[in-house]
Amino acid sequence: MKASELISSVSSLVEKKVPTFLWGAPGVGKSSIVKQIAYSKDIGFIDLRLALMDPTDLKGIPFFDKDSHSALWAPPAFLPREGKGILFLDELNAAPPSVQASAYQLILDRKVGEYILPDGWAIVAAGNREGDRGVTYRMPSPLANRFVHFEMDIDVDEWRDWAYKNSLDESIISYIAYKSEHLFTFDAKSDIKSFATPRSWEYVDKILKSDLDTNLQLNVISGAVGKDVSVGFLSFKKVMNKLPDIQNILACGNGDYSEEVYVLYALSTGLVSALLKENSDERLDNLLSYTLELKSEFAVMVVQDLQRNGISMEHSKVFKEWVNKFAYLLQ
Repeated sequence: MKASELISSVSSLVEKKVPTFLWGAPGVGKSSIVKQIAYSKDIGFIDLRLALMDPTDLKGIPFFDKDSHSALWAPPAFLPREGKGILFLDELNAAPPSVQASAYQLILDRKVGEYILPDGWAIVAAGNREGDRGVTYRMPSPLANRFVHFEMDIDVDEWRDWAYKNSLDESIISYIAYKSEHLFTFDAKSDIKSFATPRSWEYVDKILKSDLDTNLQLNVISGAVGKDVSVGFLSFKKVMNKLPDIQNILACGNGDYSEEVYVLYALSTGLVSALLKENSDERLDNLLSYTLELKSEFAVMVVQDLQRNGISMEHSKVFKEWVNKFAYLLQ
């Protein structure tokens, strides 16, 4: 299930306090999706990494209550006491069985020891699949049956839309459009420590925006996404210097054209990014006028990227001309 479908599905189940479990490979954005749901609902979000916990961390520490002459459990301070929110149990299946047993009561009965989870809080858990080369423990069937399970897939178009909205470096978005298989290169059978994932491309974005010496970029980016992907990406990045003047295109609708595929991917992404940063009817018309002479597949990619990012163009006279020319590709 792709991210947009997961967000819609999990969001609905959170409203009804139905426990859900997200399965997926490392670095695909499981925790980011749950956090996004919480923020969109303006509710609390607590992220518990169960793999780092001991059984008593959830249940609390026993103490003697002199009034009742009995042993009670002191609940941990990190568990919610009021309000609404999502209690996110990350890496649940990477936690030792003893920790899973403590979580079991919290998930089944919404309480553990003396602690009771407030009615306004929903439980969402996540973990890597058993074949993903991570440390995992088989989840007991009664616990697994308590969740609604989803498996997260990676959708390149959705990731590119997210990358635009989060202002990732244009060269990264362009490269993934050109080489979509390099968005995610994880291989459970390989022992290579560095591989490309949506999360590691975020690291690359931070590397590019740092003050790192350009002579060190290959080695550092290789540490994030792997050597082969890094070489391909940095080779692609060099074509950014060959791009026509994007601001001139948006200002007057005229500019040079290229036949190089590398350049066309980079140019298409650059045009979309520039318009999203500063949108106006005039700049949109100029962009559409320019794409009328652009290679058809790239003209369509530009318009589809703009539409997915909320740019309305039906009011544009140039768009009507654009549709007449490229409508056959949209069917």
